[in-house]
Amino acid sequence: MTWGAVLLVTAVVWAVSVIRSIRLRALVYSLPLPMTLALVSTPYGVGGAQVLGVLGLNLFFVTVAVTHQRMRWPILLADAAGIGVYVALSAGLLAVDIPFEAALAGTLVLWLAAMLLLRRRARRGAGPRTAPADDPVAVAKTRTDGLPALLKLVVIFVGAILTALLGAVLRGMVVTFPYSGVLVAVEARRQLFEFSGHFARNSLALVGFLTAYHYVQDVSSAVALGAGWMAFAVVAAALHLPLRRRGVGRAGPPRRASRPLRPAAEPPTPTGLP
Repeated sequence: MTWGAVLLVTAVVWAVSVIRSIRLRALVYSLPLPMTLALVSTPYGVGGAQVLGVLGLNLFFVTVAVTHQRMRWPILLADAAGIGVYVALSAGLLAVDIPFEAALAGTLVLWLAAMLLLRRRARRGAGPRTAPADDPVAVAKTRTDGLPALLKLVVIFVGAILTALLGAVLRGMVVTFPYSGVLVAVEARRQLFEFSGHFARNSLALVGFLTAYHYVQDVSSAVALGAGWMAFAVVAAALHLPLRRRGVGRAGPPRRASRPLRPAAEPPTPTGLP
């Protein structure tokens, strides 16, 4: 990566870190901006290893969540463990030649299994104590996790430089490296499992981006990027629009209070007198 790309990644990631909502932060974090920068500034393309790299992104956050919230590791040490898992997975993927279709099929199967598992966990954990992702109380909790603005910029910049230095080791896997994962994990360290669930759902759109790029990359990189972003937008809309429609359907129009019907005319008395 060039220094210009490092500075651009730093600016974009800092903007993402300002967002308070966990759900919106996961959606914005899943935008393939770092992937686009890596594809533009490096000679690497998209193959089977890069599609499986999306699984590596999810493993990064799961590793950080488990080591920090379950094993009580310090957050930066948990970040280092997550990066180590991603680097180890990358080394294994680069050691073998994986056909793109096989990698895509395996990724989709694992994504579907993860969604079923998350839905089952959500049903078990549903109850009066469960707060929605955008609940004001939950959003307020994230504000106490923030770092000072200057320290934020330093962490992001160091992470971007680390990514550039790891480029020689990761080679093509630098495309899906968690550029801003360290800072995002620090910002959302009290809700890492919740963030991981939202990001896992949104990662299907990243698979769409990489798939479209793969099949058009022989034409030109510009056309491939356009097709990738279009596929990302379509998949992301398909993931999120049904939720809004269901929410609108549940609300329904407000009911009016029923009033007793009054007869058009009062019946005459037996004597005919009023």
